[in-house]
Formats: sequence, structure tokens, C-alpha cells
Amino acid sequence: MKIMSKNRKEQKLSISRTGIPKRGKVKFFALREDIPRNIYILGGAVFIGLVLVAWQLITAFGLVRPLFLPAPVDVIVEGGRQIREGILYADASASIYRIVMGWGFATLFAVPIGILMGSFKFFEGLFEPFIDIVRYMPVVALIPLTILWAGIGDFQKFLILFIGTFFQQVLMIMDNVKQVPVSLIRVGQTLGLSRIEILKSIVLPSAFPGVWDTFRITMGWTWTYLVVAELVAADKGLGRRIMDAQRYLATDTIIFGILFIGLLGLITDYLFKLSGRFLFKWNRGS
Repeated sequence: MKIMSKNRKEQKLSISRTGIPKRGKVKFFALREDIPRNIYILGGAVFIGLVLVAWQLITAFGLVRPLFLPAPVDVIVEGGRQIREGILYADASASIYRIVMGWGFATLFAVPIGILMGSFKFFEGLFEPFIDIVRYMPVVALIPLTILWAGIGDFQKFLILFIGTFFQQVLMIMDNVKQVPVSLIRVGQTLGLSRIEILKSIVLPSAFPGVWDTFRITMGWTWTYLVVAELVAADKGLGRRIMDAQRYLATDTIIFGILFIGLLGLITDYLFKLSGRFLFKWNRGS
């Protein structure tokens, strides 16, 4: 009996945060198992390092002409030049402003519409057919129309970013709301809460961690539409710089611009992750 009791205690101690028993040593390829944090970070750093080493070797041995793939050092030098001359700050500030406004307008409309669609079948049937049609339309093909509707100023850039983000975002928010267990809604009805009170006190608190992840994902999509948004009549911006560099075959400028956009996107992604952990501490284990 003592041996059985000891084994049970050891089994309880070996239960991971996910509720899956650990089997002694760490298994890196076990399904849904956690791995040490330092190994997790080291793996990503090593992979990026291998990509950089491969890039350097390809250019050092002349396997690809510099016109098509400049060396990493050349890209870094180009970045330093843009920083010294103030080009990078001007471009980045203009692009960040457009990203924030375009994504902000999309989110402002997507949140209430997505909540209505996820909560009431009437609104889902009303909006979803139209949204499903528009979300498959290529954003690039809509540039001429957006110029006719909004001119060539920043509002036209906001509109392109809005179109590229809103229609996907609203459906994702709808799905976030639909994932709220119906049993929780039934409990609210049993307690005599009104529909507004159920939405406010039950549906929204339960759905909002998922909605926050939707914000993070759709912000990344907005960054991918930046070059398209700045394609026409932009005097500055990271996308505009990339398009101008294409005309002169300045590959180092193109690659630096792409990498810098990726870096800014990564920063915003981690800001959403960290703020989500802070705002929804109660949801970490779910």
C-alpha cells in the first residue's frame, strides 16, 4: 500500500500545466508538451542564425550575383545609411501612422459587427454573404477604385488597409464569440439576465481573450498590405521606398525595407502577446 501511495504522489507531481503526465525526462516531440523556456528560445535563435550563415556563404562564394542577393553586410550598411540621413525615421513614422489608422478603423467596425454576428443568427445571415464575397476580392485590383473614391492622400491608404483587414477580422471575431460555451449563456438566462446583460457580463469577458489574439493576427495582416497601400502617390513610407528601389535595382534597399517591416511587425506582435498576458491573467491555463 505504501508503494502504491508513493507512486500516486509521484504521478501527481509529474503532471504538467497542460494536465498531461510527464514521463521523466523532457521529450521535445511529445504532443502538446511544454519544453524548457531556454530551449524554446534557443531553437528559434539557432534557426535564424543558420539562415544568416547560409545567406552569407551563398554571397561569399558568388553562387548568386549581388544584383539579385546582396551580402548581409551590404544590407546592414544600407540600413545605417538610412538611419544617418533620417530616411528610415521619416519612412517608418509615415508607415506606422498609416498602419495604426487603417487597422484602427477596421477594428472599430469589425468588433461590434463581429459580436452581433456571433451572438445573433439574424446578423450572421445578414452580413456574412456580402463579407464572404468581398474578402476574396484582390486588394490590388481595388486600388483604381479607391483612388476614385478617396483621392491619392493618406485616406486612400487607410482605405486599402481597411479593406485588406476588416473582412477577415470580422469573421474571426464572430468565431471568437461563437466559441463561448452555450452553457454559460443558459446560466445567465436562468439567473434572469437580459440579453444585453448576458452579452456584457458573460459573452464579452469569455470571448475577449480570443478577440485579442484576433487583433494580434490581423495587425500582422495589415503590415503585409503596407506596400500595396503605399503603391500609389506616396511621398514617403517603407513600402514607397521599396517600390522606388525596385526601379533602380537597389536590391540592398529592397531587402532592408522588407526585413525592417518584418521587424516592426514582430514588435507589434510581441506587444499584443505581452499585453494579452497582462490583461487576461485568468485565461493563461485555458
